[in-house]
Amino acid sequence: MVERKPLLDLLSHLILMVGVVVVALPIWIAFAGSTHTLDALIASPMPIWPGGEFWANYSQVLSVGGASGTRAPVLRMLGVSFVIASLIAVGKIILALISAFALVYFRFRFKQLAFWLIFITLMLPLEVRISPTYQVVSSLGLLNSYAGLTLPLLASATATFLMRQFFMTIPDELVEASRMDGASPMRFFWDVLLPLSRTNIAALFVIMFIYGWNQYLWPLLISTEERYYPIVIGIRQMIAAESQVEWQLVMTTAMLALIPPVLVVILMQRWFVRGLVDSEK
Repeated sequence: MVERKPLLDLLSHLILMVGVVVVALPIWIAFAGSTHTLDALIASPMPIWPGGEFWANYSQVLSVGGASGTRAPVLRMLGVSFVIASLIAVGKIILALISAFALVYFRFRFKQLAFWLIFITLMLPLEVRISPTYQVVSSLGLLNSYAGLTLPLLASATATFLMRQFFMTIPDELVEASRMDGASPMRFFWDVLLPLSRTNIAALFVIMFIYGWNQYLWPLLISTEERYYPIVIGIRQMIAAESQVEWQLVMTTAMLALIPPVLVVILMQRWFVRGLVDSEK
């Protein structure tokens, strides 16, 4: 039994509260700034309490557009980011499931070599191979398209590794029982492996969705039309405006950009935690 010491408990709670303040303070300042006019924001000192321009700022960025750097409606950029993040997350999970299934349950020559070749790609992120990848995508005519924005990002050695490790923890008795019942490999995959992998899939979906949502460099190269701008590029274009930056609209857009990933984490929090715990086991 762990002995509880009041002083140690107080210290741990103080550290937690400091951490919450460090994380929450910038978000609060951005929210407060999104409810003021530009004149109020550039005044000294900057207001840290909400103002009266909440509806005006949020309705403007959702319907009309953002600051002078880009006039693409923020609602459309949010939709583009959601489509990109969803396609990347689902594609990574599908490829990881299929590749991990093959690596664990099939016997073929150079299987271990194939696994290590997949694992080595962790040392070759997109930034390292971005020039040849861009050349291939451009040659295929996939610029300014959802296929070009997502296909080069679908393969994931991390997801494959995690699913492989989970599949290796499944008892061999289940495989033997399925084989004795006459189940085909794909029937075993659909009826046994997928139901057992739900929590791990949920955990991977959260991680990969946020990864796809935060993509900046690749969409910046691939998309030259504003209708394919994700929200991250939209915020950068607002800040890079040559004229006066409308910071109240920038902060409004940043707050809106937080909503989808936060909702995904909140809605899938239980499965996300269980997936991580099951993976460790």
